[in-house]
Amino acid sequence: MPNIRSIDMLFLDELFEMRSGYVLNFSDKTMSRFFAEELNVDIDDPAYAVNGGSKGKRLRCYLQKVEIPAVVKTLKALWEYREAIRMRDGKAETVENARGRLLSLINRLEGKPDAQPAGEPPKPAYDRPRLLALRNDLIGFVQLSPQARGYAFEALLRDLFNVYGLQAREPFRLKGEQIDGSFVLQGETYLVEAKWQEAQTGVADLHTFHGKLEQKAAWTRGLFVSNSGFTEDGLAAFGRGKRVVCMDGLDLYETLSRELPLNHVLESKVRRAAETGLPFARVRDLFPI
Repeated sequence: MPNIRSIDMLFLDELFEMRSGYVLNFSDKTMSRFFAEELNVDIDDPAYAVNGGSKGKRLRCYLQKVEIPAVVKTLKALWEYREAIRMRDGKAETVENARGRLLSLINRLEGKPDAQPAGEPPKPAYDRPRLLALRNDLIGFVQLSPQARGYAFEALLRDLFNVYGLQAREPFRLKGEQIDGSFVLQGETYLVEAKWQEAQTGVADLHTFHGKLEQKAAWTRGLFVSNSGFTEDGLAAFGRGKRVVCMDGLDLYETLSRELPLNHVLESKVRRAAETGLPFARVRDLFPI
């Protein structure tokens, strides 16, 4: 059965407005239709009404009974519906760090970063003290010398990837080129280029990194992390449809400070790149507050 703790259910009660027996703005009829059309689920089945027939009680029972993939799919569908309604009505977010907390719960339900051994207490989806330390390290890098800062930046990225189980690998050198590391996301290997410099990254560095990727296996992808960001002209000249996604220092800071799971941030960047062909989408645009 899904490991939804009491504290998780309290959060979901608040997020989806289940406390008074309601669920978002659903009527009984529209909730039944939503579950049938979006999830192919009969939420009116008596099996989900053993604790009461209200919408909130049926949803709680359903989440506690069904398999983990179904729970995750339901939470994602309810979140998308909730956000569409909130944006349509122009309402401010009332739940603190709502999206980050929901994504972290999904991480834990899916067994990320580590699968949960049977009979043991579940591990948290992320190590909050470690993430706070990494955020503070990122802020403190400005006090380091340029060379020390570069090495420290690479190490921070490696640690951040590993917090979320992305199997980070140390920087390595091939004949004639330096790779700043690699990680695995959704079964795909990504090579990493990390830069901390005063000037924004331009098209020349982007093309150089893309050239490294073209010398590797056809399925290899790349993440270019530039703390100072990227020039608009450089991104435009780099063009569309490349094998690179980009991340800047503000993206990193928002990921850490808002406690957004890094794997979800990267997955959203990759999806946006696939949809638009553009290599750079800002975290604040992908995860609006």
